[in-house]
Amino acid sequence: MDPLPYSTALATRSLSEIDLVVIHCTELPDLAMAREFGERVLYADSGTGNSGHYYIDRDGGIVEYVDCGHIAHHTRGYNPRSVGIELVNTGRYPDWLDSRHQAMDEAYPDDQIEALICLLQDLRTRIPGLGMIAGHEDLDLDKVEASDDAQLKVRRKRDPGPRFPWQRLLAEVPLQRLAAAQHL
Repeated sequence: MDPLPYSTALATRSLSEIDLVVIHCTELPDLAMAREFGERVLYADSGTGNSGHYYIDRDGGIVEYVDCGHIAHHTRGYNPRSVGIELVNTGRYPDWLDSRHQAMDEAYPDDQIEALICLLQDLRTRIPGLGMIAGHEDLDLDKVEASDDAQLKVRRKRDPGPRFPWQRLLAEVPLQRLAAAQHL
C-alpha cells in the first residue's frame, strides 16, 4: 500500500456497503504522473482529491492508494458504493477534450489485464457483496464543450475505452456489467 497523503481524510464506510467496481484508465502516460494527479487536493473542505483505490501499471504492478474502507473520489454519484481501479493507459492524453483526438488507441497489455483479474478475484473474496462492474464510460455519460470548438460536444469520460477487453474479463470474473440505466 502506498496511501495518498489525504487518504485517511476520506469518509469511511463498511465493506458491506460496496457492490460495484468501476474500471478507469488514467489517460496519462505513466504511473508517476497518475500519482501526481492523485495527490492534488481539489476539495478544500476535506483536503482531498480525485483518485481510484487501486492503480495497475502496464507491467501488472498493483499499487493501492486508498484503502477500500474509505470512499475515494473516482466516479460522480457512485463513490460510496464502489471501488475504483485505474489502469495506466494514455487514452486521449494530452488532448482529452479536443474533438479531433477522441480515439483511445492504446491496447491493454496482457500482464495488466491478468493483474486486474487477480485483483478482482481477491476483492470478491474480501467484499462478499461485490457483484457488479462498470466502466467509467458506462456511468458518466455527460458531454462537454470540445476544447478546440465550443460548438462541438465530446464525452467527458470515455474510459476504459474501446480497447478494453470486457469479454475476456467477464469470462474470468463473475461480475454483472452495470450500465447507467441500471444504476438505481
